[in-house]
Amino acid sequence: MKKLFSTLAVSGLFIMGTNTMSAMTTTAAMFQEGTEEASAGFTQVLKEQFIQGGAGFMGIVLLCLILGLAVAIERIIYLNMASTNTSKLKQQVEDALASGGVEAAKEVCRNTKGPVASIYYQGLDRAGESIESAEKAVVSYGGVQMGQLEKNVSWLSLFIAIAPMLGFMGTVIGMIQAFQKIAAVGNLSASLIAGDIQVALLTTVFGLITAIILQIFYNYIIAKIDGIVNDMEDSSISLIDMLVDHKK
Repeated sequence: MKKLFSTLAVSGLFIMGTNTMSAMTTTAAMFQEGTEEASAGFTQVLKEQFIQGGAGFMGIVLLCLILGLAVAIERIIYLNMASTNTSKLKQQVEDALASGGVEAAKEVCRNTKGPVASIYYQGLDRAGESIESAEKAVVSYGGVQMGQLEKNVSWLSLFIAIAPMLGFMGTVIGMIQAFQKIAAVGNLSASLIAGDIQVALLTTVFGLITAIILQIFYNYIIAKIDGIVNDMEDSSISLIDMLVDHKK
């Protein structure tokens, strides 16, 4: 009797598991299909709204978005490559100074990428003259490296400012066209001016969307630059301290 009960229980669990798996598979397929349809629907609606906005201003706003994203991606890649483990580099330079002198420390900097290593190298290169010369070299080259970090960021801020302005300009032009139609016909009809007003509002919406997207990237880039600059300043102070200790 126990064997019969066990067999029936195992069979029931197997059947329930099979049905559950089948239901989960069907649900997942339906969800995936619904997601694909929603994505396709959103893309289609976005495309239609973009076309209705007019090729003139909408094309310029799209160009601002493309160029802004290109600048943002280039800066993000550059800044990620410029990021350095400053604590590790400082320890390596300090150990090289203690064991092999300035030339060994310079070799460590040559084999390390990033602005912090470049600043270290410039300071070490002037270490033979005086501490003051090394400090001046660090400060001067730090300004050069900061300029490299901020390169093309002004273009990104320009696109952020231009995109909504173009949208507002499209809105104003659309409203002018709507009022011109009202003046020509002589009466106010909603169907007469609805198309022009829709075009006007669409340009504003896409301009604001472009500005919002680029602003997010801009803030991330500025935060990344600030972090690297802080590392450069701290490392410069540490380098001068190491050179002073090495001279003693």
